[in-house]
Amino acid sequence: MQLAEIFGPDLLIVVLVIVVVLFGGAAIPKLARNLGSAQKEFKKGMTEGHEDDATATDTPAPDSTEAKSENPGSTKPS
Repeated sequence: MQLAEIFGPDLLIVVLVIVVVLFGGAAIPKLARNLGSAQKEFKKGMTEGHEDDATATDTPAPDSTEAKSENPGSTKPS
């Protein structure tokens, strides 16, 4: 069974009628706007996440021994 057979034009019409009955005609544009802005924010978050991953792998983590030797408050044994 293909996905196109499940989501045919008959089912889409029934879903649209149910949405209009539940939300009313005036609320549908607001609902569509909210869905669009949510999709935009999701895509923005995904691109920012990929940029963060790329920068995290490009810069090596600081070595703990270097951090200890550069600490001016540490005392060195004589």
